[in-house]
Amino acid sequence: MTGPANHEKYEFQAEVKQLLDIVINSLYTDREIFLRELISNAADALEKIRYQKLTSQEIADADLPLEIAIQLDENNHTLTISDTGIGMTREELITNLGTIAHSGSRNFLKYVAAGEGRDVNLIGRFGVGFYAAFMVAEQVTVATRSYLPQAAGWQWSSDGAGSYTIAEATGLRRGTSITLHLKEDAREFAREAVVKRIIKQYSGFVPFPVLLNGTRVNTVQAIWTKNKNEITDEEYTEFYKYLANAYDEPLLRLHFSADAPLNINALLFVPKDNFERFGFGRLEPGVNLYCRKVLIQQQAKDILPEWLRFVKGVVDSEELPLNISRETMQDSSLLAKLRKVITSRFLKFLQEQAKSEPAKYKEFWNNFGMFIKEGAATDYTYRKELVGLLRFASSRAADGEQVSLQDYAARMKEGQKEIYFINGPSREVIEASPYLEVFRDQDIEVLFTHEPVEDYILSQLGEYEGKKLVSIDQAGLALPATPKPEGDVLNPEQVKELIEWLKEVLGEKVTEVRESTRLTGSPAIILNPDHLTGSLQRMMQVMNRDINAIGPKVLEINTAHPVIKGLSRLAGQKDSFARLAAEQLFDNALIAAGLIVDPRAMVQRMNQILEKALQ
Repeated sequence: MTGPANHEKYEFQAEVKQLLDIVINSLYTDREIFLRELISNAADALEKIRYQKLTSQEIADADLPLEIAIQLDENNHTLTISDTGIGMTREELITNLGTIAHSGSRNFLKYVAAGEGRDVNLIGRFGVGFYAAFMVAEQVTVATRSYLPQAAGWQWSSDGAGSYTIAEATGLRRGTSITLHLKEDAREFAREAVVKRIIKQYSGFVPFPVLLNGTRVNTVQAIWTKNKNEITDEEYTEFYKYLANAYDEPLLRLHFSADAPLNINALLFVPKDNFERFGFGRLEPGVNLYCRKVLIQQQAKDILPEWLRFVKGVVDSEELPLNISRETMQDSSLLAKLRKVITSRFLKFLQEQAKSEPAKYKEFWNNFGMFIKEGAATDYTYRKELVGLLRFASSRAADGEQVSLQDYAARMKEGQKEIYFINGPSREVIEASPYLEVFRDQDIEVLFTHEPVEDYILSQLGEYEGKKLVSIDQAGLALPATPKPEGDVLNPEQVKELIEWLKEVLGEKVTEVRESTRLTGSPAIILNPDHLTGSLQRMMQVMNRDINAIGPKVLEINTAHPVIKGLSRLAGQKDSFARLAAEQLFDNALIAAGLIVDPRAMVQRMNQILEKALQ
């Protein structure tokens, strides 16, 4: 390229000077985004010439390949990015680079002036990406020639200080070439390894070849823009490995497109393993936001709810530049719509998987069920869909099998008005607990929960399909009574006297003592007089470090059990040992409920009981 010596000098428009001052002096975080912006502009120029080829007969250098080339010179500290796109005329150079011709640039200035923040990411969103070059360059030279056959070539140059020069240049082919003379503290951007990393991170899926020192860098295709029928399982797996830096194939994948209310292409993956579950720290969001295959935001926090942070993938929307370029990501109503569409579609996908591939959904639940529970507990917007995805162990299901609330509701007994559940650390502990006795005897299904969050969700939900959700450790259950055993049982007068005596002995520990209609094999059981389940009370004991943070209980006694009959006899005899037995009976019931008791008092009492037994 050659040009005459008589360069014409122009002053930047006042608003451009203000813009450059902000870019050069204030926006210094994540400066590497300048390259994303220049590559994105080059891709736009190539898209425009591709369109012109379809609509115009005469185009300069019509046979040129559509590509972006980046050349680095470490010795001279320069970076040059060239494209074979539509190019610019002299007038377009002045309009595009010397003045603010678009409202987006003015909005950018208003945004910064309002003190909303100085984030380098905003540059691209307001359509002023070219000026990002001045963050790293002390001098920027643009050589360009328009696609119009008779157009001349032009060279534009500036140090960003307030003026620029334009001169005619000969020997140029169609397209634009931008040379950055790097600042002393930005010379790393002339190193191939650094530039290669930036291209792969931000511009790896640009729809045109990006050549770095003659070698193509963007070799992985943006398969999310292709039709699902055109993509093999192997291509999906390879893309997932590239995207998630993984070594195995994903457990699940969802590839979909939507036209309303937004134009979206999305490709989402569920990994095989949940490393957060293994204690490797909290996962970061794994979905990247693209606009026309150019990265807008990596690990975007606003695309999916926090409880879907395990999902990996890509979301691309061509509508983003028209909206997000003129407003902040956080306040964008468009982003809210995007989030709703993608979240709803992903939850629908999980529901479909649960029906069509229950074995695979079971594997998903075992690994990632904790996130579904988190969402059901915290996100009212999607609670209905999330509750449908919950899975539980059950008294009617084999060990290792899982049932949904829908499964339970579909096989409820005729006349049964409540869905029953009980919490315990394991299936074995629950099945051995006294709470299950009457339900086992009457063949009534009970769901097993193992974490406080599950009890919290079910308690907050209250009902499912018109059936009340009830923990079976509640005092107010309306259950068909078990038949009273015949033979040697306490008579009504003995029962009344024992109940009165137990109330006196246990005092504030109980709100009520009553004869049980649910126990068949255990002497006693404690029940919660309020709606706070035993698991939530256990959690409160641990959190408050207070074994007394459980409140008074309802004590039910099995008047046919030998322990209760013996206690009645000792109480009638006013034996001092009876008080020890009564207190131990209550503590045993607390332990059966999984609640923490004072070990010191109990050990002392147990020693006294042993001493009495061994005499």
